[in-house]
Amino acid sequence: MNAPEHIPTQALPSPTRAAMGHSHIHESARAQVAGAAHYIDDLPEVKGTLYAAPILSTVAHGRLNGVDATAALTLPGVRGVVLAGDVPGDKILAAFAHDEPVFAEGSVQFVGQVIGLVVADSVMQARRAVRAVKLDITPLPAVLTVQDALQAESYVLPPVFVHRGDAATGLAQSAHRLSGAFEVGGQEHFYLEGQIAYAMPLEQKQWWVYSSTQHPGEVQHWVSHALGIDNHAVRVECRRMGGGFGGKETQAGHLAVWAAVAAHKLGRPVKLRLDRDEDFMVTGKRHPFAYQYDVGFDDTGRITGLKLHMAANCGFSADLSGPVADRAVFHSDNAYYLSDVEIASYRCKTNTQSHTAFRGFGGPQGVIVIEAILGDIARALGRDAQDVRLVNLYGKDASSGRNVTHYQMTVEDNILHALLPTLEQTSGYRQRQAEIAAWNAHNPVIKRGIAITPVKFGISFTATLFNQAGALVHVYTDGSVQVNHGGTEMGQGLHTKVAQIVADELGVPLARVLVTASDTSKVPNASATAASSGTDLNGRAAQYAARNVRDNLASFVCGLDGCGAGAIQFAGGQVISPKAVRSFDAVVKEAYANRIQLWSDGFYRTPKIHYDKATLTGRPFYYFSYGAACTEVAIDTLTGESRVLKVDILHDVGHSINPAIDIGQIEGGFVQGMGWLTTEQLVWNDKGTLATHAPSTYKIPATGDIPAHFKVDLWPEANREDNVGGSKAVGEPPFMLAISVYEALRNAVAAGRSGVDAAVPVVLTAPATAENVLRALGRVED
Repeated sequence: MNAPEHIPTQALPSPTRAAMGHSHIHESARAQVAGAAHYIDDLPEVKGTLYAAPILSTVAHGRLNGVDATAALTLPGVRGVVLAGDVPGDKILAAFAHDEPVFAEGSVQFVGQVIGLVVADSVMQARRAVRAVKLDITPLPAVLTVQDALQAESYVLPPVFVHRGDAATGLAQSAHRLSGAFEVGGQEHFYLEGQIAYAMPLEQKQWWVYSSTQHPGEVQHWVSHALGIDNHAVRVECRRMGGGFGGKETQAGHLAVWAAVAAHKLGRPVKLRLDRDEDFMVTGKRHPFAYQYDVGFDDTGRITGLKLHMAANCGFSADLSGPVADRAVFHSDNAYYLSDVEIASYRCKTNTQSHTAFRGFGGPQGVIVIEAILGDIARALGRDAQDVRLVNLYGKDASSGRNVTHYQMTVEDNILHALLPTLEQTSGYRQRQAEIAAWNAHNPVIKRGIAITPVKFGISFTATLFNQAGALVHVYTDGSVQVNHGGTEMGQGLHTKVAQIVADELGVPLARVLVTASDTSKVPNASATAASSGTDLNGRAAQYAARNVRDNLASFVCGLDGCGAGAIQFAGGQVISPKAVRSFDAVVKEAYANRIQLWSDGFYRTPKIHYDKATLTGRPFYYFSYGAACTEVAIDTLTGESRVLKVDILHDVGHSINPAIDIGQIEGGFVQGMGWLTTEQLVWNDKGTLATHAPSTYKIPATGDIPAHFKVDLWPEANREDNVGGSKAVGEPPFMLAISVYEALRNAVAAGRSGVDAAVPVVLTAPATAENVLRALGRVED
């Protein structure tokens, strides 16, 4: 396994070398390994702090007749119970669909819905008291599956239909035709730090809320909405999260609102932290999807017509299901030109947790269906799937006539015609394919499979208004630099990259730049750190802020030396003019004495993008990130067990700002995607209760699941769009590289099926647990 470039202290880059483009350790790495990095539960608590525990519904759908907390209130340390009637502002959360109550009132919609809180002097006192609360709930019929929701036309949002060309004619005139159906499951975020909020009432109806959130601005809005006060009275701060993965984009807001409402009622600071079981039961997951398709194709495997039906299990409320399902529609082409296509997208309402953002944000659920279709086409024709994928790629440029997506965006930067053959060669794909075929011919039990799948992932929020960011850069009189921006740090290295960008803009050593906690009182109205856009947006805003300070200093120095401001250079901690070389620190001190502004704000909005959400057409993305993975697997046809043997990745991050961090993101994203498709199975029973709600029953990949051969290379070309440092986003795209695992498993299953026509699609429900592999082999009946 090729590990990211590790840099011991003595080998750190020279202070005179540019910070960008080189590997630097994460800004909190030393503190984290020493246990000195503070998360919210580590912060010193204000005197009088109380602790809350949630009262959860035990019924999937029912009429809530009453809550009897009499016994709970008599227990030691219990200070009060908080219910819907205690919400001073709007009892409905300030989510865009306005369809989710702060606390359940009148009815319950899923097992685990929060009905209220018990607040006590200690965490354990609150949790013990919750068990004494008695709920009076009359059960009502519940919708628990996508199929039931479709039959009942139960939707959180109206269905969406997108088409291009004439799919019906394309199918009718196709040389070959296939149809099929399959499902992919959801995924628990399983962040190391669970959901937590700490709400503190201040003087004059002001509030300070610590929230483990990807979106402090939304938490501010939600809390003020629930308390019935203005946004400016609520300050939300987040220094770092112990993981987010999308699960803290909207749903961190719930915790903050609940804690704030409790603190408002009792007049004391309140901390609310869900334990792991509660986190599973309360919060939403990645959206499970069900698919049906009808595809036509020619003798080479090129798609000539496609009808695609996608149904997302959204849970009981809309949350972010609309844009998640939209992105699934956008990415149902992945890297391939679809000339005649009809897509129907259903956003199904079920009585389960309200599913939410998760790394890829619907993209993986879109990409996997077209990759599965191409795999089925290849087997039906007896062709290598790599050749079928290559013949379906978008064109290199406009002259191909095959570079406009089904949502009318022109693909201008397609590098897959070069990237895919490169990976095919460096991974030895063709030779290994022959070796695997020979193996499978002589080994009746262990079957192997190999697959290469690409990714083309659009970068930008599909909601255009969120593609903006602000930052503040302060240069102090000793020459040290402090940066604050609207993004949040969840371990992905955003603060490290932003510090690198600012250091290079000012020409100072990286060690002189400090990025501080995300704070709504510093940068207002910031977008969520999501959509892989954290560095693109906040890095550019910080760069602009630093550039303003640099320009101020350059104007000052050129006045001293009688030269043009453009002749002034900032590098290696020095300010260099044609007449003199001064230290940055000395210039700053002198500039302050001459009343030169040493701080500035910066603002950035993504150019070129536009999008009509009514028709799902336009240019929703600034650019695309590309990549491909070659994965080899083995399955045991007797037990259904599987193992990933080898992984080779070639991924496009443009000109990497920090190669070590980017490679770590690629590795982590791939492994998380592998978990989604192999071991991470969410199971709800027939009463709507999530049965897999702890590590004992829900299995994320462990160290033993990492393949011995795990090689990651970076594509060397810069971003063709004017992005900060020539870089590209890296957070989400690598997740979809793991679809190569799923396709390799389906190839292994195809090799292990007996008495089945090769043209019959391999139906492998994801995740590919041992049971699902056996079912795909035809050895387990439903």
